[in-house]
Amino acid sequence: MKIFIAVFTLMAVVAAQEFYTSKFDNIDVDEILKSDRLFKNYYQCLLDQGRCTPEGNELKRVLPDALETACSKCSEKQRSAGVRAVKYLSENRPAEFKALRARFDPENKYVDQYVRDAEKEGITLNIS
Repeated sequence: MKIFIAVFTLMAVVAAQEFYTSKFDNIDVDEILKSDRLFKNYYQCLLDQGRCTPEGNELKRVLPDALETACSKCSEKQRSAGVRAVKYLSENRPAEFKALRARFDPENKYVDQYVRDAEKEGITLNIS
């Protein structure tokens, strides 16, 4: 009986770690992207140039893993928000997009994959 409880507990812990936290899923990403003040706060947080909110810290913590694993631990809502963010940054804030890419993908390991993924979504990324 004890072994069954231990195995069940271990399975629950592993299952809970398969996805990133959904604690911040109700944040309006579009509002952040379109607000100069909010965008600046998150941008500076991600670049270690300013203070971070708990949401910003979580994003900064999971972003390297999400890039490396093609967002395999993202929920559909998180994946959709990421696609919208990349599209918006590429089209409307190319300098900031370039700086974030330099920070989180300095060797351009993920660029080719994400360009192909974006094209499947009908998004042309400005990666120059």
